[in-house]
Amino acid sequence: MQAMRIHHTGGPDALIAETVPNPVPAPGEVVVAVEAAGVNFIDCYHRSGLYPQPLPFTPGVEGAGTVRALGAEVTAFRIGDRVAWAGVAGSYAEQAAIPAERLVPLPTAVTAQQAATALLQGLTAQILTSETCPLAPGDQILVHAGAGGVGRLLIQMARARGARVIATVGSPGKVDLVRDLGAERVVDRSREDVVAAGLDWTGGAGVRAVFDGIGTATFDASLAILARRGMLVLFGQSSGPVAPVDPARLAAGSFFLTRPSLFHYIAEPAALLSHAEALFANLQAGRLQLLVDQTFPLTEAAAAHRALESGQTTGKLLLLP
Repeated sequence: MQAMRIHHTGGPDALIAETVPNPVPAPGEVVVAVEAAGVNFIDCYHRSGLYPQPLPFTPGVEGAGTVRALGAEVTAFRIGDRVAWAGVAGSYAEQAAIPAERLVPLPTAVTAQQAATALLQGLTAQILTSETCPLAPGDQILVHAGAGGVGRLLIQMARARGARVIATVGSPGKVDLVRDLGAERVVDRSREDVVAAGLDWTGGAGVRAVFDGIGTATFDASLAILARRGMLVLFGQSSGPVAPVDPARLAAGSFFLTRPSLFHYIAEPAALLSHAEALFANLQAGRLQLLVDQTFPLTEAAAAHRALESGQTTGKLLLLP
C-alpha cells in the first residue's frame, strides 16, 4: 500500500511517499481502509519535530474509513463497519491499524469526508467551550483565526451556548465568511488593532475568554484584551510557540492561563464516544456548518502542509488516499 513517511524532521519535503506492507492488526486493533484523512497543525508539529515522534513514522492523527480486518479480542466492530478516529497516528496511508478503543462508529448520514473534517477540530471546539472554559449565555469571548477549522466550529458552538463572539481573521476576504457564522464583530488582524477593537466592542471591560490557536503572534494581545479574572485558552501555536511567561503578568487582572490538549479530555474510551456522538448529532441536525477548503491526493501531503502553514486557507484540508 501507499503511505506518507517521515524519516527525518523538517519542512513539508520531509513527507515521502513510499510503498509499505499492508498493516496486520495486533490484538485489540482494527485495520481500516482510509477514505479521508484530516490535515491538522499537529501533523505539522510532528513533521517539524516540535512534537517529537519516533522515526520513521507515518503522520496523520485523524481519519475515517471502512473496517478491513480485525485483531484478536476485538468484539465492538465488524468488517465493513464505517468508523472514524482522532488522536492515533498513521492516517496518511491507504490503510491504518487503529486500536479499537480509539474508534468511533459513523452514523449512516455522516460521510467519511465529513467525519475527517469535523472529528478532531469539532471535538477540540466542543471540549474548549464545554469543559475547559464552560460558556454561558451572555459571555463575551474572542476567537482568533475565526475562519480556520477550529475557529469556525468554536464560533458556532459558542453561539449555540448563548455566548457573544468577536473573532479575528488574517485577511479581508475572510471577514464576511466569519460574520455569517455568528460573530458580532470581525477584526482583520492585517489592518486593525485587535486590542483596541475588542475593548471598544466590550465597552472597555474586556472579554471573559480568549480562544487562541495562533500562539506567539497573538499571545500579548490575547492577555491585553481579557476582562478581570478572564481566561486565556491557548490551544495551539500555528505562528510558533509562546516564549516562557512570567506568572506575575497574570496578576494584571487575576487572569487564568491554560494550555489544554484534546487528548487529555478524550483519554477514556467512554469520554471519546460520548463527545463524538454529541458532535455527530449536531452535524446530522444541521447545527454545524462544515467547510472543506481543499482536498489533495495522498501523495500530495507536502502541498497540503504548505497550504495549511501559509495561513491562507479557510476551513479544512483533507487527504484522499
